[in-house]
Amino acid sequence: MDDGLLTIKAEIIEHCVERARHEYQRDPASFAVDMSRQDAATFNIVRACNAALVMGQHLIRRERLGVPQSDHDVFVLLCRGGWIDTPLVARLQGAVDFRTTAVHDFQMLKVADIVMAIGCQLDACLTFGLIALEKDGLH
Repeated sequence: MDDGLLTIKAEIIEHCVERARHEYQRDPASFAVDMSRQDAATFNIVRACNAALVMGQHLIRRERLGVPQSDHDVFVLLCRGGWIDTPLVARLQGAVDFRTTAVHDFQMLKVADIVMAIGCQLDACLTFGLIALEKDGLH
């Protein structure tokens, strides 16, 4: 099924992952003291997570997989519906947790949290985007 929303959101995830990783990889040694690069990376992590959530919510609605009670539930319902596996659910929920902290309690974020999100959580978002496209017959 040609689903433009999935394609657009997957492209957003890819772009945001690239941008966040670029900010860190440009000079990992100075990342800890460069607030502008930390902000740019965090913004792109949040944006990638939001795109993954929108993809998930869209699939849940389209496939009639249930009604999520929270952002975490989006990925649980997708797992129950056979779209993703349990280990990916946990990683995507970690991305949601990072996003929530970044948006609502930014002062609590540590540089180590941002660096971990650039690796683990962004990989989860990328993986989810690819899986969604593949299972939808778009990739």
